[in-house]
Amino acid sequence: MIHIPSVGKAFYGAFAASLLAVTSLPAIGQEFPSRAVRVVTPFPAGSGPEVALRVVAEKLSRLWGKPVVVENKPGASGFIAIETIKRAAPDGHELLQMDNAQMTAQPFLFKKLPYDLLRDFEPVTPVFRNYFFVTVPSTSRYKNMADLAQAAKAGPGAVNYGSWFVGSPGHIGAAMLETATSSRMTHIPYKEMSQLYAAVGTQEVDWAFGSAASAGGMQRAGKLRYLAVAAPRRVAGFPDVPTVAESGGPAGFELGAWTALLAPKGTPKAVVEKIQKDLASVLANPEVREKFAAMYYEPFPANTDQFLRQLRDDTQRYGDTIKRLNISLD
Repeated sequence: MIHIPSVGKAFYGAFAASLLAVTSLPAIGQEFPSRAVRVVTPFPAGSGPEVALRVVAEKLSRLWGKPVVVENKPGASGFIAIETIKRAAPDGHELLQMDNAQMTAQPFLFKKLPYDLLRDFEPVTPVFRNYFFVTVPSTSRYKNMADLAQAAKAGPGAVNYGSWFVGSPGHIGAAMLETATSSRMTHIPYKEMSQLYAAVGTQEVDWAFGSAASAGGMQRAGKLRYLAVAAPRRVAGFPDVPTVAESGGPAGFELGAWTALLAPKGTPKAVVEKIQKDLASVLANPEVREKFAAMYYEPFPANTDQFLRQLRDDTQRYGDTIKRLNISLD
C-alpha cells in the first residue's frame, strides 16, 4: 500500500479534483494565440533551463505566427516568477516555466508557500528532463554503486556527500539513496554548484549527485568521474556509464530534473490542449532535439493526465523524504 503523508493529503485531493475538471470542461473553439505569448521563467539568463526554453519559444513563434517572448524573473525560490503568472489572465497568453523541485518539493520545504500549485495553475505540459549522475573523485576507491553502499553501511556517517544547498534535489536524492540502501551518510551542503564539484574533485567530499551540465566541466577535466546514472536506462552521450541498477543497485533508483509549462487557473481546456499538441510537435523537430542533446536534455512532452501522474509520483517521493529529514526553508 502506498503511504500518503498527512502533509500532502490536501495536495493529493487537488490532483483528483484537477483530473475531474480537465475532463469535464467543454471545448472552446477559439483561435489561439491571438497575440504575443509571454513565458516567465524563474531561471537566470544563460542557465540550461532558460536556454532550452528559448529554443522552444523560437520554434513556437514560427509555428503560431506570433511572438513568444521569454521573460526572466529569477530569485526568491522562484516566487517572483510564480506570482507574476498567478495573477495573469487565464487565456494561455501568459505561461510559467517551473521545475519539478519547485512543483513537488516546495510544498514540503516551506510552511508558508505563497501559492498552491493546482489551485492557482493549470498544468500544461512538461518540456524536457535530464537525469543525475553519481559523481566521485577521479581517484575514488569506489568502482561501482555496490562499493559505495557497502562503505556507507560499514561505517554509518563515515561516508559523506555534498549538495548545492539544504533541501536541494541533490540533498533529497541522497537521502532517498540512504533509505534505499539502509545506510546513513553525512551531508555537507555548499553555497554554489561550482564549489560543490570542486570539492568532489579534490576529495573534500566522497560523492555528490550532479548533472552532465553542472558537473561536466570537472568531469571533462578529469577531476571527477561518473560512477553511475540514476536513470531507467543509460543516457545518450554517456554509453559507458552504467545505471545505478547496473552498477550494483539499488534497483529502480532514479533521480532526475524536469521542467514544465503552466498556465493561470481557468485557462480553457482547448487552449491547454493546443499548447500541448504544438509543443509536442516542436519537441519532435530534429533541430530542437539536436540542441537539447547538446545540453544533455531529452524532450519530455506529456498530456494532462500524464503530467498529473508525474507530479503525484514526485510529490510522494520528495514529500516522504523531506518529512523524514525534518527540514524547512522558511
